[in-house]
Amino acid sequence: MTRRVLLAVALVLPLATTACSAIRTEKAAPATATPSAAKTSAPSASARPTPASVPALTPAQAQAALITYTDLGEPWAPTEGAATWRDGLLKATANAPDCQKLLDALYSERLFGAGAHVRAATGLDDTWNDSQLHHQIVAVRPADVDRTLAWLKTLPKKCGTFTAATAGGAVQNAAVSDPRLPGIGDARQALRLTLSGENADGDETVLTLDVAAVRVGDDALILTNGGLGDVYPEVTQAVAELAARRLADVRKQARVQV
Repeated sequence: MTRRVLLAVALVLPLATTACSAIRTEKAAPATATPSAAKTSAPSASARPTPASVPALTPAQAQAALITYTDLGEPWAPTEGAATWRDGLLKATANAPDCQKLLDALYSERLFGAGAHVRAATGLDDTWNDSQLHHQIVAVRPADVDRTLAWLKTLPKKCGTFTAATAGGAVQNAAVSDPRLPGIGDARQALRLTLSGENADGDETVLTLDVAAVRVGDDALILTNGGLGDVYPEVTQAVAELAARRLADVRKQARVQV
């Protein structure tokens, strides 16, 4: 536990450095322009886009907003594929509509619904205890993000405890709690889901899955951190904080380039 708490604290410095590096790289990239455009005088202040009309992040900018294994250091590494517990345990049928909706959203990784567009995504594996971390940059209307965040906030009460049956028929005892997030982004909500019971082989398992959703201006990020071993909320919270900071930095640089 001590090593993981120290890791959560230590995450702040490396990501701050790499975020600045990523932003400088974006800034240094030459702008694409036609010869005639290069001769055009700069637009007046009144003609420049307002913050509300700043265009969406480019694919390169969205990719730059993602965290990487080099940001986090040991024990994180690029993912080797979806964890077996995703199909074995998370793909399950709950006994209440809101709880089913949560399971479906976490399994499909479509927390903001089918209409949301994933601009960039990455996955990392924790080689110490086989947990996985997934990070998405999502384009979705701010009002829809806030509506989803408000719904997530109700789930510790609506789905505090419930049961779910896996595709193999194993019954899981589920619990949802609110681990809280620091005041990051413009709006945010986190949940912790635990599923305890037997897997398809009859072995007792406990799946812990943290999810953090954060709105930063007109963009949003989703972070999940889960596994059958130790999943520390301090790590999830620290990574979410750094991910929100990186997205804010990329958005700021995008506004400068307009």
